Amino acid sequence: MRIADVLRNKGAGVLTIAPDTLVADLIRGLVGRNVGAMVVVGPDGLIGIVSERDVVRMLHEHGAGALGRRVADIMTSEVITCSPEDSVDGLSVLMTNHRVRHVPVVEEGRLAGIVSIGDVVKTRMEQLQAEREQLEAYITQG
Repeated sequence: MRIADVLRNKGAGVLTIAPDTLVADLIRGLVGRNVGAMVVVGPDGLIGIVSERDVVRMLHEHGAGALGRRVADIMTSEVITCSPEDSVDGLSVLMTNHRVRHVPVVEEGRLAGIVSIGDVVKTRMEQLQAEREQLEAYITQG
């Protein structure tokens, strides 16, 4: 299965945030939308990604003062991305090797979606269920 199939099932909507947004506002957005990460975009497109993990690290280092900092101060600027044509299995390996939970999908230089580790697990579970049903049908037809 390809990433394009995952996006077709879950939707291609991506929550984005500006780099000059305050961390306190980022947290409100993450909690309010029940997501674990947002893609940081500037005038020229994708410039980073910021996750709950980034927020926790900044709070650990700077305490409550971190809430007044900008997203640009805590975001990850070396973003791991994938394309719609990549396989879900390949993305799973990429996420594991780079220890990331959210990967923006980029197509022809533009943001086309985002895939989380939860999306990957859900897709894999659906594949396994379909395979199981096919095997059961094959066995019972006998």
